[in-house]
Amino acid sequence: MADLDDLSPDSAPWDEAPAERDENTADIFGEAPTPAPLAEARPVVESPPENEKGDAYTVLARKYRPRTFEDLIGQEAMVRTLANAFSTGRIAHAFMLTGVRGVGKTTTARLLARALNYETETVKGPSVDLTTEGYHCRAIIEGRHMDVLELDAASRTKVDEMRELLDGVRYAPVEARYKVYIIDEVHMLSTAAFNALLKTLEEPPPHAKFIFATTEIRKVPVTILSRTQRFDLRRVEPDVLVKHFDKISAKEGARIEMDALALIARAAEGSVRDGLSLLDQAIVQSDRGATVTATVVRDMLGLADRGQTIALFENVMAGKTKDALEGFRALWGFGADPTVVMLDVLDHCHGAAVAKALGPDALSMPKEQAARLAAIGAHTSAGTLSRLWQMLLKAHEEVRRAPDAMAAAEMALIRLCYAADLPGPEEALKALRDGAPPGGIGGGPGGGGSMGGGSAGGATSAAHAPMTMAAPGALAMPVVASFDDVMALIAARRDIGLRLDVEQYVRPINFRPGAITFEAAPGAPANLAGRLVRFLKEATGQPWLVAAEGGGGAESLMERQKREEREALAEIKKDPFVASVLSAFPGAEIVEIRKLLTPEAPPLEPDEEEG
Repeated sequence: MADLDDLSPDSAPWDEAPAERDENTADIFGEAPTPAPLAEARPVVESPPENEKGDAYTVLARKYRPRTFEDLIGQEAMVRTLANAFSTGRIAHAFMLTGVRGVGKTTTARLLARALNYETETVKGPSVDLTTEGYHCRAIIEGRHMDVLELDAASRTKVDEMRELLDGVRYAPVEARYKVYIIDEVHMLSTAAFNALLKTLEEPPPHAKFIFATTEIRKVPVTILSRTQRFDLRRVEPDVLVKHFDKISAKEGARIEMDALALIARAAEGSVRDGLSLLDQAIVQSDRGATVTATVVRDMLGLADRGQTIALFENVMAGKTKDALEGFRALWGFGADPTVVMLDVLDHCHGAAVAKALGPDALSMPKEQAARLAAIGAHTSAGTLSRLWQMLLKAHEEVRRAPDAMAAAEMALIRLCYAADLPGPEEALKALRDGAPPGGIGGGPGGGGSMGGGSAGGATSAAHAPMTMAAPGALAMPVVASFDDVMALIAARRDIGLRLDVEQYVRPINFRPGAITFEAAPGAPANLAGRLVRFLKEATGQPWLVAAEGGGGAESLMERQKREEREALAEIKKDPFVASVLSAFPGAEIVEIRKLLTPEAPPLEPDEEEG
């Protein structure tokens, strides 16, 4: 060290030359060394535009995650209940959120955590109005708040981990109003872990709140459920999803047809997250600025055209094996999954049954498609649709498990078309009661028909079908010699709609080959005569004259059947035994009359001649 006397007046100690040191080391205060200047300046590169940066892409399901309760779509009932609870101060200490995947359970749990700890300059209590960001909102959204613990039950299933978690419950929150525990997939906890949680849930400290979320509510013990306030998050309806996806597509600058959005909403099965993931995939199916069509989305999803699957269902119900197989092979050629095709046919069977009971407006599909399914339901009995549903369930399972899905689907369609020509149990019983041989009931596997029919008149046996005559080399044409032959011909051709209308509204007046006159019963369709003319001309190859006159007609088939039923009921009531039963049980009614088939007695053997 230099002596201070040797320094000139104008010099100062800090003017000394610095001591030598390693340029790569830091000083005692941790100051980093100044980097050496670059030997050559690097060229300045302009930053790319916002849409061309290499930043990680945020998927739509995360980008448009709800930030307020108003953003939750399809869960209005839950939001209304929570709003009333918060406004009255009746806030539960534990919440159980359940529902299928993607409906917003975890998102709702985070919103609840924000609402419980919401605080601003003017609001000092819990609130579901989260439009203005509070003091703790940002930290809770980013998952870094000290008093909000979000846990995955799948990774903390053991009882020791649950005890360790509950040890911290008794301590007061550090910053916020409540210490909130969000446990996702709570059904994954072990039985011992649930038992450890029971006491805390029954008598929690006033500063602790629990929010559970699960997709398997049945796996949660009842003792846990009884200590929580349960909210069942509903599947989001397809029309609500379509509007939501359309709004997001507009924000993303993507053009997607409404029919394509409807396909995505249907494939999402009520899950918003699944739908947004599919929407993400659909947006990149076409070039920027181009419109994504329904055909493109259908190919992306591996779906068959809904109109073509309805046509396939119609062919199955008509028993047209050839047309059904050709339609299915066309769908297969377009890339449709056989399992999805069978699922669509199942859906159409359900739609036909619903339309039969509630009308076509109850179906969430285009009006033209709903009308086609409603027509099938109107011409088919409820029992037939129920039997078809059971057969389709088995067929779907077979196609899903078969090593060759296409072959399994074709065999299932052949079986369904063959069953379409077979009468139901009630029709078969009536035909046997009318004297038809067992082998003459129903038709063959390739003919046209409707599965079971479902009319009140039952099935017509082959023994009553009109006879046919043909010249050598010519096609055989049926010979219609009576009105009963007309009905048998309609039944053989399986024209269900015409058959029902003729049985209900036609009161025959006069019949001769080539001409029919009848009285129309009240409510008869205006085009009934024209439909009957077209059918007879196509079936017989001969022109027919069918006219509706004012009156004088006999009973319609349905009126005759009802009269016979009334007469049979009156005759049975006259029976002394039945009368005594009805008098012994006041209010008893005869609901149904059944005729039991009595086996024929074997012929008596002749007596042996006396020798």
